[in-house]
Amino acid sequence: MTQTYDLAVVGGGILGLAHAYVAAREGLKVVLIERDGAASGASIRNFGFITVTGQERGTSWQLARRTRDIWADLAPRAAIPVEHEGLYLTARSPEAIAVIEAFLKTEMGEGCSLMDAAAFRAASGGMGGTDLLGALHSPHEIRVESRFAIPRITAFLAEQMGVTVMTKTAVHEIAPPRLATSRGVVEAGQVVVCPGDDFSTLYPERIAAYGLTRCRLSMLRLAAPGRVRLPGAIMSDLGLVRYRGYGALPEARALEARLRAEVPRLFDNGVHLIVAQGTDGSLIVGDSHHYADVPPPFAPASAEEDILQEYATALGGPVPPVIERWTGTYAVAADRTFLIDTPAENVRLVIVTSGTGASTGFGIAEKVLADLAGLHVGVTA
Repeated sequence: MTQTYDLAVVGGGILGLAHAYVAAREGLKVVLIERDGAASGASIRNFGFITVTGQERGTSWQLARRTRDIWADLAPRAAIPVEHEGLYLTARSPEAIAVIEAFLKTEMGEGCSLMDAAAFRAASGGMGGTDLLGALHSPHEIRVESRFAIPRITAFLAEQMGVTVMTKTAVHEIAPPRLATSRGVVEAGQVVVCPGDDFSTLYPERIAAYGLTRCRLSMLRLAAPGRVRLPGAIMSDLGLVRYRGYGALPEARALEARLRAEVPRLFDNGVHLIVAQGTDGSLIVGDSHHYADVPPPFAPASAEEDILQEYATALGGPVPPVIERWTGTYAVAADRTFLIDTPAENVRLVIVTSGTGASTGFGIAEKVLADLAGLHVGVTA
């Protein structure tokens, strides 16, 4: 006899997990369907950095705040360690300081502060290049190890929240209450499809209307830098022009012009610096960004060189040895950070189009399920 569910979630990455979690939390009977044996795409190929500060002003920033709160509640329940908290964004020019000061005057700067160079060096164990002028500090961010957190959430949903998890199962057709899969028919009254950067399998004509493309990023893991323990994730001032919450401010134009003149190749490779630290002391460092409909799997050596050069310039001192490398791809759009489409009355197609699934996914899930299932949760703006 075919089992019937309230909700079927197609896609076992962070966005699919977020929808399954929110639905199960609110008492719905949920099945999560993943075509591979486990999530192996962008959801595990990242920093695990749940970023609030710098998200696009308005809805995305609000969704990030909500997502951070859900992560903070879920992580200990799912036995996911929080590796560290907070963000430090270094500034090396008067133009960068001006962007930070402007940001602090907005509602997004609540709880944040501008540190001088000495305070940052004291907090970071002496890190900081010779041209360091100060740093933006935010207490809002948290960081988990994605390659560990994603399977832990999946297991938590199955073991403690009653979610049926079907792996190695492809969904071919959706017509609620029936889903045709490679393992037979699944019945569910409502469906959420979270395809990541798979634009061809389900609803390709709906996805094509949004003009999406893909971004390939390159990242590195460095050996632990001695006994240094970072106080939180660290970015450089390239982030002030890349992240929309800063970059949309008028003051960012002068900084962007200066950086493009000083380090043009970093813009060609889409490099901006994030450094996050694991429990074992190793550093996840990135990243670069290259865009194409089908990004080739060949990352240029210049991208890695630029990432490591920015690390050395922004943080000072020697660069630890590279012990791991990887690339990932995710969906991007020029005009939105995520999309929610309605292919049918009881179906929602949901794609994060800005590489911020870990940072906004739980908030997006609450927004989607408030509309689809009538749940009274989360950010609905």
